[in-house]
Amino acid sequence: MLTSDLKNEFDSLLPGHATENGASRRTALKAALGVGYAATALPIMAQTAIKTSADGLKAGETSFEVNGFKVPAYFAAPAGKTNLPVILVIQEIFGVHEYIADTARRFAKAGYLAIAPELYARQGDPSQYGEMAKLMAEVVSKVPDAQVMADLDGAVKWAGANGGDTGKVGITGFCWGGRVTWLYAAHSPNVKAGVAWYGRLVGASTPLTPKHPVEIAPILNGPVLGLYGGQDAGIPLDTVDKMKAALAAGSPAAKASQFVVYPDAPHAFHADYRPSFRKEPADDGWKRALAWFKANGVA
Repeated sequence: MLTSDLKNEFDSLLPGHATENGASRRTALKAALGVGYAATALPIMAQTAIKTSADGLKAGETSFEVNGFKVPAYFAAPAGKTNLPVILVIQEIFGVHEYIADTARRFAKAGYLAIAPELYARQGDPSQYGEMAKLMAEVVSKVPDAQVMADLDGAVKWAGANGGDTGKVGITGFCWGGRVTWLYAAHSPNVKAGVAWYGRLVGASTPLTPKHPVEIAPILNGPVLGLYGGQDAGIPLDTVDKMKAALAAGSPAAKASQFVVYPDAPHAFHADYRPSFRKEPADDGWKRALAWFKANGVA
């Protein structure tokens, strides 16, 4: 049984409506699961994939230690510059693959130090999975929110030691990472603003995921811009309404948070390597994200 996060991510990989166990789903998944930072997802929709050059950037792999574990990460920043504003880039369900690395480079081109930590690193490597059920059972379902929050704290600390200004921290994430964006904005006093792309807002509490965005909405430290698709079957618009109500009763940052819903957009409309990609809302969302970070003191 797939969670809504997994089903949304997986369905967005498919151009058609194959059955859950059909060959086209298996083929799409194998193509989409990243191998390191290689462009492994590109065969699905290579003609629309965006490739951001690293020219003028310092970019590549790094790691930082959290509770005795070395967390791998991809980073990108303008070469030779310091005191840079920091953006945490949070992965989709499939981990840190080329699309996420490219997104980090896009932020670096805009003047940020961007870091994308591999938040499943203790549990496993998504690139080694060809079956969604196994990926969920053996990796994703074993990732505690508390671990994720600690790893992101570690990423901020790394950024501060490597040219970043920890007084100017923003966070953005996609689907699984969209949910994390809301959570981290409530967890960390360092967060000045967040942009959550189609992150799940409600869910059942478990020992590893005790709270969801709608429950932590009132205590946000920095305002979050939520970018959502009106045709996202896995995130009903009534959950957006519930989140708006929770935000309205919360902190100043919660009250300052906003949503933009693109009526015709599906889940993962920003993911330019998938059939779900929609250029107009993706471009508009990106412009709004940059403006949001600037308006809220990250840039």
